[in-house]
Amino acid sequence: MNRNGAELYLDLMKKVLTNLIYEDPPVMVYSYDEYSEHEFTSNPRHDGRDWPSLAHTMVGLRRLDNLQRCVQGVLDDGVPGDLIETGVWRGGASIFMRSVLKARLVTDRTVWVADSFRGMPEVGPAGHPADRSLKLHEANDVLAVPLETVRDNFRRYDLLDDQVAFLPGWFKDTLPTAPIERLAVIRLDGDLYESTTDALVHLYPKLSPGGFVIVDDYVIPACREAVHNYREEHGIREPIEDIDGTGAFWRRTGV
Repeated sequence: MNRNGAELYLDLMKKVLTNLIYEDPPVMVYSYDEYSEHEFTSNPRHDGRDWPSLAHTMVGLRRLDNLQRCVQGVLDDGVPGDLIETGVWRGGASIFMRSVLKARLVTDRTVWVADSFRGMPEVGPAGHPADRSLKLHEANDVLAVPLETVRDNFRRYDLLDDQVAFLPGWFKDTLPTAPIERLAVIRLDGDLYESTTDALVHLYPKLSPGGFVIVDDYVIPACREAVHNYREEHGIREPIEDIDGTGAFWRRTGV
């Protein structure tokens, strides 16, 4: 696919994955301090601040643009490794990563799709205090998307192939033994302190220099605390850059 055709394809993929084409109404709109029902409007969908009823991703156009730049950046710079998303909902962001590989005719990298496929875990009394306050498991009627549904969503875009690998289960159980050698892009979307920590502990050591860490839920205090604690413990000093007021990312420079 030539560069112009690839860009047109990826621009269309982003509009379809966010369903800016048919403008499905959201289940709820997130204003960072309350949830409310709402008619479709473009700004929350662009910014990833609503939970769509039909769209295959809730991360919004700005975070998909960032994801595209990160994946294309590691391809352009020859940074070795696969791509992974931890916490995928309906699979949209992972589908988009696979579409970037397809557009660039890349056949030697895998997109790893890690999720419980049954929603958020209930945090017990021994869980991190910030996680206990979120109570995201109460929204599992929206957040729990079965594995077969996510696989079928890949199939709808003709992107379900041997370059897509699924890791079903809680991160603490699946990530320590995942058969991943090197990573070039890590996209964290686990919301919770424990989920974010599990992903960083088991995946960051596999991130190649020049690779990216994208934190979808950086605005959530529990997630942000997990990121800062891990970075402090391991002496990570690369600057964290804002994406859209919700997500953030950094690029690994050292070994």
